[in-house]
Amino acid sequence: MAHTAMSGYGTTAGDDPLQTAVWRLRSRACWADAAALLEPRTASAALQRASLLVERCLYTEQGWAEAEDALRTAEALAQSDDERGAAACERGQLAYASTLLAVRDRADEARAALGRAAALIAPGAPGRALLDFRRGLLAENLAHSPQSARAAYRRAHAGATAQDDPLLLSFTWRHLAGLALREGELAEARHGFGESLRIREELGYLVGTAPALASLADAETEPEASRLRAEAGRLFRLLGGVPTWLADQLAPPAATA
Repeated sequence: MAHTAMSGYGTTAGDDPLQTAVWRLRSRACWADAAALLEPRTASAALQRASLLVERCLYTEQGWAEAEDALRTAEALAQSDDERGAAACERGQLAYASTLLAVRDRADEARAALGRAAALIAPGAPGRALLDFRRGLLAENLAHSPQSARAAYRRAHAGATAQDDPLLLSFTWRHLAGLALREGELAEARHGFGESLRIREELGYLVGTAPALASLADAETEPEASRLRAEAGRLFRLLGGVPTWLADQLAPPAATA
């Protein structure tokens, strides 16, 4: 998600028509089609193309070779520290996704790449909030350190707020709410999940709406929880079972003997 939903990337009136087309395809889980619209002739275009294909891996568990190829192109074209840092951030995300989804353990590569990105992307730079968020993902899901994850998510949340990046805010709200839910803070969890869902619906981020609905369902009581989960299931099926990792969360509870 190197290119999130900030102004200029297809989510606001007056944006470049190309970016609007890319966003519409991406938001409907058509990452390959979105990437095909981008000619990787500049570092910026190559990075955006790589970010789309990396995101496809995380949501579909497919397309790893294409993402690697796109990432190598982005790394070769990167010239400034910000561009090299953004490419390293994408490499870290790809390695994280591979590890999280048990494709191949690349945890050390993920940590090294995000550490390299942190050395290249200055605090306050546009890519720093996304980097902080991804470092939070590693802390939460690979290092199993919720305290470190919360600190990273809060830095990302502050950065996304300062940069007016609503899509990234939808992710930070959701993951901070997930930590709150784990600690039994239901009111805080409902608020965060609700904000994440609201932003995604406003942006038309369809592929991210089902996970947001399912997360909010986990913090709600019946019958609202079942209603939210049913709506999440409808969107999940509409998009052909994407994101793949949502299937287990939406599965009906096993019958008890």
